[in-house]
Amino acid sequence: MSESKPGRALLLVPLLGLLWGFNWPAVRISLTEIAPWTLRAAGMSFAGLVLVAVALTRGVPLAVPRAQWLRLVVAGFLSIAAFNVLLAFAQLAAPTSRAAILTFTMPIWATLLARFVLGEAFDGRRLAGLALGIAGLICLGLPLILAGQLSFGLMLALLAAVSWALGTIVTKRWPVSAPALTIAAWQLLIGGLVAGIGMLVFEGLPVPKLLSPRVLTALSFHIIGAQALAYFLWFTVVARLPAGIASLGTLMVPAVGVLGSVLLLGERPTPTDWFGLALVIAASGAILVPARRP
Repeated sequence: MSESKPGRALLLVPLLGLLWGFNWPAVRISLTEIAPWTLRAAGMSFAGLVLVAVALTRGVPLAVPRAQWLRLVVAGFLSIAAFNVLLAFAQLAAPTSRAAILTFTMPIWATLLARFVLGEAFDGRRLAGLALGIAGLICLGLPLILAGQLSFGLMLALLAAVSWALGTIVTKRWPVSAPALTIAAWQLLIGGLVAGIGMLVFEGLPVPKLLSPRVLTALSFHIIGAQALAYFLWFTVVARLPAGIASLGTLMVPAVGVLGSVLLLGERPTPTDWFGLALVIAASGAILVPARRP
């Protein structure tokens, strides 16, 4: 690998954080005129097809061992399908900024589940991450509980984070013998199929209609930028950079999501929301970014 390739890949890390971060307000804007099941079915299906095309172009095999399809489907349902659908309904019922913060408590739940399901011990960094994450949840939730404002939407966002964590644990406990690009492509297509079934059951076939320019712009960004392009960039970054540096792009997402909600949706997070955001990002950083080794 030439020296220029890691340098260019490093520039993709903040771009990835921006794409996934601004996806939060883009989804909320899209939901003003598009039903949630339909939106998720279109987004995940298109992104999955793009990754299939990328895999074929790069010569990456799409085959998955027959005996491992069940674990692939279960992980895809939890990490992609349930996660995305729950978040769509969460954003309809709660402020997008708070939903974004709660969703990125995923590393906290994954750490707890890994202790009991995988037997992974708590080291100092994980304990610090758990403490920071719990403090962040208290900072976010306690004022809402005292004011009687803890909504069903925020519970859905928290459930989405737990679903994402469960999918991660399933993947670690029962790994799939296939390239990461292949796994992501199939899981997105599985998510699109699940959302498509939900669309037919709960919403019926979508009726073509003219979308407003604002929604059309947000939908285009969501499908092309935050789904197809972002996943393509993610696998480019993961292939060329250490996991710790790649994780920095993930840590940007809730902060960009909150800022995007302020700029594009006119939301006004409270001081405790901002403090909770800082604690959640610090918790994720302590858990996700590997420690330096001598």
